[in-house]
Amino acid sequence: MAPREAAYLDTEVALWLASGALERLTPKARALLETADLLLSPMAFLELEYLSQIKLIRLNARDLMRKLKSEVGLRLCDLPFSQVAVAALDENWTQDPFDRMIVAQAKANGFSPLVSADGEISRHYPRTVW
Repeated sequence: MAPREAAYLDTEVALWLASGALERLTPKARALLETADLLLSPMAFLELEYLSQIKLIRLNARDLMRKLKSEVGLRLCDLPFSQVAVAALDENWTQDPFDRMIVAQAKANGFSPLVSADGEISRHYPRTVW
């Protein structure tokens, strides 16, 4: 059996999965989530904690990660930070450090797909799935 392709989740997509809002996903995105090994960039993990701290979401990053790990098998990507930082040097289309690093994470891991509804990300990262 061939290994499954890795796919990254954008922060917003991780939140939709955690809340069970699958109807917010496109059929193409849902199909990929069903067939890929799901990864989360440590930067998206940090963004989840930031959103919790400013009270935009209820659960903290650790609780969300535990929930998504048990429900969909989501794992935190363990690529070396230095490798991701080098890839991020070329992502000068945005000043948002979260988007920059999340895209760089997928790029540094073999140009993996990134599930995201963010139009700016999809304009600049050709492996965006939405």
